[in-house]
Amino acid sequence: MNSIQQLFQKKEKNVLSIYFTSGYPNLKDTIEVISQLEKSGVDFIEVGLPYSDPLADGPTIQDSSQVALQNGINLDIIFEQLLSIKNTNKTPLVLMGYLNQMLKYGEEKFCQKIVDCGIDTVILPDLPMIEFENHYKALFEKYGITNVFLITPHTSEERIRKIDSYTNAFIYVVASASITGAKGDISNNQVAYFERIKNMNLQSKLIIGFGISDKQTFTTACNYANGTIIGSAFIKHLGNNGVERIDNFIKPIIS
Repeated sequence: MNSIQQLFQKKEKNVLSIYFTSGYPNLKDTIEVISQLEKSGVDFIEVGLPYSDPLADGPTIQDSSQVALQNGINLDIIFEQLLSIKNTNKTPLVLMGYLNQMLKYGEEKFCQKIVDCGIDTVILPDLPMIEFENHYKALFEKYGITNVFLITPHTSEERIRKIDSYTNAFIYVVASASITGAKGDISNNQVAYFERIKNMNLQSKLIIGFGISDKQTFTTACNYANGTIIGSAFIKHLGNNGVERIDNFIKPIIS
């Protein structure tokens, strides 16, 4: 049983995950961001690997990646930072990056580093299903790593059910067919989409992301899923307030 499955055994509703970009706003902030998020009561943390061409991310996360890269962040530094808190951090960590990062770093080396850091769940938005089935499924199973797939309003029922059969953590329900970033209130079309997925009675847990930004959108989304991921809104808060005031962002959402 992986760390996310263990989490869902303890808590199945109103799960809050926060995404942040490693090495942002400063090179050495990764550890402190994780520490402060854990203290604030976040259920699991999505650790973003800064990338020069993040196709799924909007301007806010793109900008944070650029700052982190300019700060000098790289995978070796990130893994070193994560390894240093392996024995003290109790909140599950999910690694979010892109396939090319793993290919360039070396697939086996990448997987081993993840395991060494105590992480067992990854999100690679650009990993094709056929590549997963033909190669990465076996590779990840070898290292005890589970992959999280994303679905959108345009994902077919056939593909959703296939994803459901492969899922050992959660299905990432992308709230709209767009890049990340706060978009205001949840629309009627989005609610209809959430209801459609919920009514499929999938075996997997559902976590909604992209456009979730505050108490209202968090609460609404949680009516149709097990929880949500908040990214861009938190990155903005982090950029404006630094790591010392993370609690000011989290508490109004979960209170």
